[in-house]
Amino acid sequence: MTQKTLYYQLAAIALALLFITTIILVVGASPIEVIAAMWSGSFGTVGQFARVIATLAPLLLCASGLLFTFTAGLYNLGIEGQIAFGAIVSTFAIQLTQNALSPALVILLAILMGGVGGVLWGLLTGALNVYGRINEIFAGLGLNFVADGLALYLIFGPWKREGVASMSGTEPFSEALWLPTFGDTDASPIALLIAIVAVAITLITLQGTYFGLRLRAVGQNLRASYTLGIPSIRQLLSAFAICGGFAGVAGALQVLAVFHRLIPNISSGLGYLALLVAMLVGLNAWFILPVAFFFSALNIGSLQLPLDLNLESSLAGVIQGTLVLFVLLGRGVSESLRQAPKNPTS
Repeated sequence: MTQKTLYYQLAAIALALLFITTIILVVGASPIEVIAAMWSGSFGTVGQFARVIATLAPLLLCASGLLFTFTAGLYNLGIEGQIAFGAIVSTFAIQLTQNALSPALVILLAILMGGVGGVLWGLLTGALNVYGRINEIFAGLGLNFVADGLALYLIFGPWKREGVASMSGTEPFSEALWLPTFGDTDASPIALLIAIVAVAITLITLQGTYFGLRLRAVGQNLRASYTLGIPSIRQLLSAFAICGGFAGVAGALQVLAVFHRLIPNISSGLGYLALLVAMLVGLNAWFILPVAFFFSALNIGSLQLPLDLNLESSLAGVIQGTLVLFVLLGRGVSESLRQAPKNPTS
């Protein structure tokens, strides 16, 4: 990033903060009070901070996976479905093995199978894009509905609770199959470790390997990379598979560490939130952790707004979306000015 580009990005963030402040004032609140309430909601107690960490783990996984598809020039909006399908396959693995294997092996198998499920769902999106000529945005959104519908069918059908089908989900798993947490909180050290490993893999792969270099070439110019002998289709499908795998593991963690069962909307919107994180980060994998942590804190902290200030918790979504929009605008303006001819002819 050049110095001039950095200035544009900082100016964009400043404008975004000014716009957010204006919105808060318009709804009749004080920006200072909003910040204080959200800070209290995120870090006021050990339990609230633990919920930030619990949200951070799947968010990091999904954002890391999305950087692979973004690098390849793809917008994988199907990540919500990949989380859901990973959770479904993970639940299936638990139900199949919980009475035959030790709890540790069941947990390990459930995480691995969640990743496999996400890979398969990601590859299906990629196949529709590459071979079916369907834009990855529409293919992904369609498969999101399919995965969510499949989860609902299983919850109200074959996997329904004893004697009743409930929106609360399937029967809870045995506590022996819950991932261990920090004390009596919602945050799992295993989930956080898996997420940090995913960020490290992303950083090393995209910035320090030949695979990452070829993926960037495909994202910059698909036709030119194919002409130069890069297996473009393989690169595209690999990006979908890696992203889906990370999302599937996130789905497995939602099942094992957060809800302890399969529920409708198991993704909790984390896939779409990860899209905002990835768009804000761009191709700078170094920023995944701080940006994802900030967004996770906003998400959890916003739950305090209705309690303290009688404001909608959706204000966090406004803040997140505004930041992304202004940063993208700043990035676009910087790129346009950089490409403009220095001595245009009349």
